[in-house]
Amino acid sequence: MAANRRNGIYPSELGLAGILSAANARPRTSLPTVATIVTAVAALYFGREVFLPIAIALLLTFALAPVVSALKRVGIPRLPAVIASVFGAFAALALFSFIAASQVSELAQNIPVYQTNILTKIRSLKETGAAGGIIARLSQVIERVGQEIDLQDSSPPAADTPRREPVPVEIIARERPLEFLQNLIGPLISPLASAGLIIVVVIFMLLEREDLRDRFIRLVGYGDLHRTTQALQDAGKRVGQYLLMQLVVNIVYAIPITIGLWIVGIPNALLWGLLALALRFVPYIGPVIGALLPLLLALAVAPGWSLVLWTAGLFVVMELLTGNVVEPWLYGSRTGLSPLAIIVAAIFWTWLWGPLGLILSTPLTVCLVVLGRHVPQFEFLDVLFGNEPVLEPHARLYQRLLAGDPEEATDHAEELLEEKYLVEFYDQVAIPALLLGEQDRVRGVMDDQQRRQVAASALTLVANLDDSAHEEAAEEDEPASAGDGKTAAGEETAGEGKEAEDDIGLPDGVGISVLCGGGRGELDDAAAAMLAQVLEVNGATVSKAGFADMEPASIRRLDLAAVDTVVVGFLNRDSVKHARFLVRRLKRARPALRVGIAFWSEAGNDDSQAAAALAGDINADFVAHSIADAVRGALSSAPPVALKLTAKRRLRRQPSLAKKAPLAVAS
Repeated sequence: MAANRRNGIYPSELGLAGILSAANARPRTSLPTVATIVTAVAALYFGREVFLPIAIALLLTFALAPVVSALKRVGIPRLPAVIASVFGAFAALALFSFIAASQVSELAQNIPVYQTNILTKIRSLKETGAAGGIIARLSQVIERVGQEIDLQDSSPPAADTPRREPVPVEIIARERPLEFLQNLIGPLISPLASAGLIIVVVIFMLLEREDLRDRFIRLVGYGDLHRTTQALQDAGKRVGQYLLMQLVVNIVYAIPITIGLWIVGIPNALLWGLLALALRFVPYIGPVIGALLPLLLALAVAPGWSLVLWTAGLFVVMELLTGNVVEPWLYGSRTGLSPLAIIVAAIFWTWLWGPLGLILSTPLTVCLVVLGRHVPQFEFLDVLFGNEPVLEPHARLYQRLLAGDPEEATDHAEELLEEKYLVEFYDQVAIPALLLGEQDRVRGVMDDQQRRQVAASALTLVANLDDSAHEEAAEEDEPASAGDGKTAAGEETAGEGKEAEDDIGLPDGVGISVLCGGGRGELDDAAAAMLAQVLEVNGATVSKAGFADMEPASIRRLDLAAVDTVVVGFLNRDSVKHARFLVRRLKRARPALRVGIAFWSEAGNDDSQAAAALAGDINADFVAHSIADAVRGALSSAPPVALKLTAKRRLRRQPSLAKKAPLAVAS
């Protein structure tokens, strides 16, 4: 029996069956098949002539819907509000395109003027020796290629062939006016038709927005109106807010860029400001491209290098201010996408739909993430692209312990301890993580080596958190001012984001000696070490004992003379019989000892009445289900509970009392 316990094999483990069945009954994310993904991607790729205008119209509808609603609140009817919003937006786009085209035409005319400055900079690089070898090699390669082409194209003329004078030839284009008009307008028909189609679709989507919403609900979510309505509202709010705030951020970014480029002397500063405004809609690479073109122009405009440095400094400063001040202030990370998801989405949509797909990648992916957040069939989209943690804190901690990585587990714990007390972290994260390990052990998926590795990693985690425990104990010892409970420096005594110690309700343990022991395995020893650390924070004198020390043959060797309370913890809640015998042996060893049993459970799953009844059943002084309850029981000043006699011993004593009774009568 003892060997089985050391190997982690317990005789009664049926109590976790309910937990395991509940865990297996959780809904799991069903991934789509490869055929489904390939079919969807092929439809989007080959049908891009249809889907791309619809996608642009849908996003513009999300962006213009708040404007239409605002105009309606002012008193403008729906139809004029929709038409004014749509044509105002497209007029702004047309004006933007016209200004950009005129600036590009002006720049193209001035490019030959900048050739001299470029040649001057190349000569200066050669003279200073910087990159001279590379430029010389490139020049030699170009010369050799040109000579080889000349040798192949020029063939020597025959000796007897007379030379002829070249005859001037005049090419007369016999192009009809209709053909000329067709060649001029033909390339513009497709983009103009797409723009007109987008305008019409946006107008009808804004006019029939409520009807389209009802049809979508009837199509996909009639059985769950709450979830479908929440998904639609979330998608509209996220996409509309993202587009509007991104436009504001880009304008705030582009105006100083335009003014700064004009001040330092970059030609066509308005063009580069408009280009920076548009390219910032492209995630990550857009600002780089927007800064690269003015830098190349600065290289060509001035003969020196100061203009290049001023231009680079302007873009770097504005990017830092925009990324670290303006964007967090306006919308932060409200898109709900992880940074990696934004990059992957940009690559995917660019491959699928070209440059327009790159611009639309972020809002389209936001719609997919919202769909996955509210529709169970598409939950994998939220898992893949969302920015919220996909693992709960205790599951993440258990994964690190299972991988034998206590350092990363410590980093995770320290992040949580910035907002939690140590006892809260153990109750809400660490103990549930060990419970996951106990479940895996019961299911037979964890071998002995893995169990010992998880326990050793957990003990290392507890040791790594000693500094945090000492800091917390020091905070408790700091005197608070009488008025507002703050220190003289003006900081809260308990730290930012943490509850007050009085709200947790843990007593002072100065002068109390507690022995913390594991019940039946290495994982129980790790939980006991966590309890011991919290008791030390509260001022108690703590000693620890392993589960092997609690065996019947070893329990009498424990030094209990100076111990006031013994707390033994079990992750397996089916260890009631074992706990009863353990309480009996400890109380026989020292009758004045207070003995508490902790059947660890997740936070919020404890029942005080059931715990009191169980304590009476096993003859314990208290039964706890959390670290906080175990600390309260261990540091309580209640007298110890007397050891109850078993039924067999009562039956043995009754005949002896009957024999003594006649002697008393005779006397």
